[in-house]
Amino acid sequence: MRLLLDTNALLWWLEGSRRLSRAAVDAIDDVANEVHVSAASAWEISTMARLGKLRFTGSLAARLEKFDVRPLAVTVEHGWAAGTLPPVHRDPFDRILVAQAQLEELVVVTADPVFARYGVAVFATA
Repeated sequence: MRLLLDTNALLWWLEGSRRLSRAAVDAIDDVANEVHVSAASAWEISTMARLGKLRFTGSLAARLEKFDVRPLAVTVEHGWAAGTLPPVHRDPFDRILVAQAQLEELVVVTADPVFARYGVAVFATA
């Protein structure tokens, strides 16, 4: 399975939070699965930390180096697709993740029901 961690799922996984279901943790940790983290999630985490909405120190890239996680760059195609999505959700970070999931054929690991409204495959975290 090719997974894309949404920002909350990524944070919960890194923290070892119980908010992430055992099934989701097992899927992320399964070496048979490809796990992707979007550059948009790095942008969102650093923005939330700068605004004081999240305590996150150090480098996300350094934390991810310990795991077999594939970084996913935001391409022109991703940006264009995100901009043309129907107005189901206004969050620009989530819209990028939806576009990436659609174009790269990824399953989004998320607790947010809005992703399914865009027709992308979802692996629920709860």
